[in-house]
Amino acid sequence: MLNPELMPTKGCAETVMQISEISVCTTARLHMGFFDLNGGLGRKFGGIGLALDAPQLALIASTDNTSAPLLITALGDANASVVAKAKKIASQMMTQLKIKGHLHLHIEQHIAEHAGLGSGTQLALAIGSAISHLYHLNLSTLQIAQLASRGARSGIGIAAFNYGGVLIDGGRAVDSTTTSKLPPLLARYDFPDAWRVLLILDSSFPGIHGEEERTAFNHLPEFSANLAAHLCRHVLMQAMPALVEQDLTAFGHSIQELQMHVGDYFAPAQGGRYASPLVANVLQDLQHMGVACYGQSSWGPTGFAVFETDEAAQEHLQKLQSKFSDSALSWMVCGGRNHSAIIKSLPLKEA
Repeated sequence: MLNPELMPTKGCAETVMQISEISVCTTARLHMGFFDLNGGLGRKFGGIGLALDAPQLALIASTDNTSAPLLITALGDANASVVAKAKKIASQMMTQLKIKGHLHLHIEQHIAEHAGLGSGTQLALAIGSAISHLYHLNLSTLQIAQLASRGARSGIGIAAFNYGGVLIDGGRAVDSTTTSKLPPLLARYDFPDAWRVLLILDSSFPGIHGEEERTAFNHLPEFSANLAAHLCRHVLMQAMPALVEQDLTAFGHSIQELQMHVGDYFAPAQGGRYASPLVANVLQDLQHMGVACYGQSSWGPTGFAVFETDEAAQEHLQKLQSKFSDSALSWMVCGGRNHSAIIKSLPLKEA
């Protein structure tokens, strides 16, 4: 078993005593499904996911003395909501850590919010890592996640920031008195270099998040223990060996089991197996094409499909684009990211 606390975020050793800027680059993640929503063995949720190489979040942090203690700026494509969220995260962390210095965050790229791509966790971890480096705090990624109240149900986003690759976490302990407050990382595999992921994005349909997500979990019925056992078996005896052997057909079959049963379980909250009707139509078409691995990431609306080669991904993309022309739909072909978030520090420039 891997212990994330024993492996610092890439770049920690690069910290120098005098720093003017910290750059952090991380990326979106897919959450491909939970496998134990029953919790009868003392742990609940447990999930499998993947760090992508796009879309990216990139920011630069500095301690320049500005007119305000906390200044957030962004390039034009980052909307006011992203800036407001960054300001809230940074302010809360600075308060919790009792930091009274000046902080300037400049967001150069961002991941779409409420799309099922883990934007909130990546933003919080990126900001927390930048603060830790700027103020020489040596915080672990897990400590930052706890400060930012991330990882309530899934540890995939935290592990994606820390390691990259395909990730499997052990869920959260049902007993609130446990010392383990975040889902532990159980296994990590490289995503095959040749495989490609097609993202299907719907700009008209935000995924469930925040209070709506908490309410949904509170009102869903008890998940079958037998079904949880069935899904755990698919992950352990199908998905994990398939990743070692780079067998996309077997891996896809395991993911389809998770997508089918968990999607149907969430249907009362999200309106169907998939949240977005537009994305659902595309995924149904992919099923008819015989695509091995496809589904919805987290609460959606983003859908995904995995292909063995870039050529196969591009071929299917062309077919889909010719058939589905709704302006709310957009597409992206990307790969997996098999390394941690990239954190770089720059020494103070001489006057």
